[in-house]
Amino acid sequence: MRRPYRTGNGFRVVQARCAACAVLLASMSLLHAQEDTLGAAEAMVKNRQYGQAYELLAPMGSSRADDARFLYLLGRAALGAGDAERARVALERSIELDPDSAATHLALGRAYHALGQHANARNQFEIAIHFEDLPPDLLTQVDIYEEAAREALEEGRRTTMFGYAATGIGRYRVNSTRGTNAFGGGDRRETFYNLRVGGGLNHALSDRSSIDATLDYRHREYDEGSRDDRDLRWSLAANRTLDDANVAGGLRGRVSYRGDGDYRNDIAGFVEYNRNVSLQSQLNLGLSVQRRRYPDGPLRARSRTTSLATVGWSQSFANGAGSFGFTAHGGRNTATSRPDGESDVYGATANLDWTFGDTLDAFVYVWWERDAYNTDRVHFHPDALDEGVILRRKDNLYEGGVGLVWEFAPGWSLRPELLYIRDQSNVVGFNYSSTEAWINVRKGF
Repeated sequence: MRRPYRTGNGFRVVQARCAACAVLLASMSLLHAQEDTLGAAEAMVKNRQYGQAYELLAPMGSSRADDARFLYLLGRAALGAGDAERARVALERSIELDPDSAATHLALGRAYHALGQHANARNQFEIAIHFEDLPPDLLTQVDIYEEAAREALEEGRRTTMFGYAATGIGRYRVNSTRGTNAFGGGDRRETFYNLRVGGGLNHALSDRSSIDATLDYRHREYDEGSRDDRDLRWSLAANRTLDDANVAGGLRGRVSYRGDGDYRNDIAGFVEYNRNVSLQSQLNLGLSVQRRRYPDGPLRARSRTTSLATVGWSQSFANGAGSFGFTAHGGRNTATSRPDGESDVYGATANLDWTFGDTLDAFVYVWWERDAYNTDRVHFHPDALDEGVILRRKDNLYEGGVGLVWEFAPGWSLRPELLYIRDQSNVVGFNYSSTEAWINVRKGF
């Protein structure tokens, strides 16, 4: 009698293997199709077909939630299509997965800028690009970075540039102090005119590294001819994006005409490290060695070398509309011929900035430095000019400034500012105070 047919274990194994192969082939086919979709979407983003790219990518959101490249393209497409909030969400996740991508930091900075979160935008921009000698206000800084990011991402430029010109009028006053009164210069007032022009460039070597350079010229002409200040500043640095941080190293310099035929030359080597501790906060570390040289004239003995370390923290608040920063510094002045000898220096800077939308910004800052010299020498007594005393010079230097920026037309801004300077010393001749107020018109291009 013939036995009924039964399915054995071996046949079941064959069935399971066939099913697994079918699933694998289907997965591979789906993955290949998604890769083709990503390639097509990337081409659309490059061609600025943002709406089509977003429609192509959006259905894949749940299956590619851990794919940094997909999230970057989705964010770029959403931003180009006008949905800055969806772009922010996608790009923040992309940076979590790949914090080394300078392009993603630039794109996220642009999303924050579109949302009016200017302080958060600056944190992202500065991981990829860092320009020197920018205006002190947050709004102008972010506008400069935004344009550089737009050119790099949307136009595919490896080299991006910016420029500016500003001019205006101001009033300078030397306030009455023991030092200024002793030499007949106290309570002096004078009108001045100023001019500032310059610019910078960033050249991308790769997605993670670049070279930055800036040039800045300033000229101030005093109405009564007492001073004629001219100042040329420059910088050249290499940058590397590294794990949600930026490492930069290079040179910066300054050539200054101080009036009466006196010049001052500065050149410094520096290394800086900026890290985004969170989306709202950034840590800044720096080391520099600077040589300040007065080639000839009565100020030549003031030539010196300054070694300085800095540590700073910036924090955005009010959903990125405001920013607070604090930086401490310390170091030593050496290799000098000053009669008071070498000196230890330490101090701090604090600044607060608030943006009122996209066209109005207000800022305030204070700066303090303590200089403690190491040589005893005879000076005039602080309270009796006809008596001498042996002492060591100690200075406390203060600066405080406040300003307002109003962008009244694209690229054009009106900028009133007030600056107060106070130098306090146990040596009469080094006591000084001045107040300056000016208003500039600035054109960025």
